[in-house]
Amino acid sequence: MDTILLILGFVCVIVGIFGSFLPVLPGPIVSWIGLLLLYFTEKVAMNYWILGISLFVVVIISILDYTIPAKGTRKFGGSSYGIWGTNIGMLVGFFVPIPFGFVIGAFVGAFVGELIYNSQDKNRALKAATGSFLGFLASSFMKLVVCLGFVALYVVIAFRNFVS
Repeated sequence: MDTILLILGFVCVIVGIFGSFLPVLPGPIVSWIGLLLLYFTEKVAMNYWILGISLFVVVIISILDYTIPAKGTRKFGGSSYGIWGTNIGMLVGFFVPIPFGFVIGAFVGAFVGELIYNSQDKNRALKAATGSFLGFLASSFMKLVVCLGFVALYVVIAFRNFVS
């Protein structure tokens, strides 16, 4: 059973990294579940401090994940259409077979969303798309750092307890 939990936990922390960029997957939450699964093994003693602090970080990151792109869009004069366009464009871009499609899709989606909101003002749409895009990049980078930290924590804990 320990082997299954160890493998499932590792898969979760790795999937969490991908979830840092994909809006469909809650990256930090999935990575935290991977840490939790590691603590359910018999060889790893439960450490409520690590789990509690890391859960607190996940909650804060999740709140910031929703506010940072919106703040970026608003700061650059955008609307909720730009925010929705960013998320939709990112999803579409993920499935388009071009390098960094999800990043390009986020920008194009924000621009199109702002044009839907007001098709007359292309400069404002471009400015708002830039703000939304920068907010998306900042939020994704923040989640990536947290998920990479969870991977490192997972590897250190697993190594200490499973490799003697």
